[in-house]
Amino acid sequence: MRNQKPTSLYILSIFLILANVGVLVTPKSTIEPCSNSDSCNAFLGYTLYTDLKVSEVASLFQVDPIAILTANAIDISYPDVENHILPSQLFLKVPIICSCVDGIRKSLATHYKTRPSDTLDSIAGSVYSGLVSADQIREANSISDPSVLDVGQSLVVPLPCTCFNETDNSLPATFLSYVVRPVDTLPGIAVRYSTTITDLMNVNAMGSSAIKEGDIIAVPLPACASNFPSYASDFGLLVPNGSYAITASHCVQCSCGPGDLNLYCTPASLAVSCSSMQCRNSNLMLGNSTVQQSSAGCNVTRCSYSGFVNGTITTTLSTTLQPRCPGPQQFPPLVAPPTSVTTDSMFSPAPSPQEAGAGAVPRTVPSSGSLPGFPPASGPSGSASGVSSAFPLPNLLATYPIALVFFLVINFMMSISA
Repeated sequence: MRNQKPTSLYILSIFLILANVGVLVTPKSTIEPCSNSDSCNAFLGYTLYTDLKVSEVASLFQVDPIAILTANAIDISYPDVENHILPSQLFLKVPIICSCVDGIRKSLATHYKTRPSDTLDSIAGSVYSGLVSADQIREANSISDPSVLDVGQSLVVPLPCTCFNETDNSLPATFLSYVVRPVDTLPGIAVRYSTTITDLMNVNAMGSSAIKEGDIIAVPLPACASNFPSYASDFGLLVPNGSYAITASHCVQCSCGPGDLNLYCTPASLAVSCSSMQCRNSNLMLGNSTVQQSSAGCNVTRCSYSGFVNGTITTTLSTTLQPRCPGPQQFPPLVAPPTSVTTDSMFSPAPSPQEAGAGAVPRTVPSSGSLPGFPPASGPSGSASGVSSAFPLPNLLATYPIALVFFLVINFMMSISA
């Protein structure tokens, strides 16, 4: 009888170890090696952890609020749009600059100021929606004791990104760092972003199409490339399909798609105090065109944007002969600043604001910003106190049946040997 107590403790220890094996599995993230100092424009797939103003989301990532709106095809002409409150659980594409740091592509431009209830786990898993891990924040800031965070401490938040020469299959593209959710499959993500399973597997060097919650994969976004001269301040402008960008001191807006991948620029809706946008030796204004049918085809004359040079908007007048007269160029459909998220946006891969209200029943999000199982957030840069993304409850419970089987088998074997 004396040996039964230590034996039971031994079995219990094995049970607890096995129960936590699944919890310690680290999600995978696509990493792009690099060897130079160049950078590119990339995007983060970010899910709001609470209700946030547009300006508050921008502050979390230290980016221009207007850039967030245009990346998601949200109309910037709405009054006081930067202070519009976006609903919790809304998915956004956040533009960032992707750099080469210590031989790996990442962004180190984001800094976070800690609040009283913050932990590294809550900052990583809640505030930044799993785009970074607690260990990555700890290493980037040389934190020896992660349980002790000073209130108001400024932390570098290393965020994932990829450039891949801004091409995909030799065509212009930008890349979105996407955090896999429980409902995601690789085929579903491929359909959502108009790509293929094979392309996603090649980009991410995947041996199989299996993905799991928390993985971060690079998703190629087809884009419209500019051909501005190298001395233009907006040289290299690349606009993802279905979105638009503001350039030339907020005087010009350039869109991509949705029908093609040709960059189309017009005067911005909020343009003020701008230089002339009329093409020289022509009555055409920027973005305008004329067509003239002839026996040889269709003569198309366009006034196009050529870049922002020394504070001046430059334009180019061009005439081409085409087999058929093209339809009018137009901007992609813009959406109003979202006030709710739809059922689709909760359960389909990476919804964009363009889908808001498109046939789905909207779910109004409580203004408190609280979620089931999460305490109310204390503010725009707050956290869900006591919630750790590294130990999600469903994953924790899923590991226990396996460990229980081991426990029963070992216990049975010990009873036989006794």
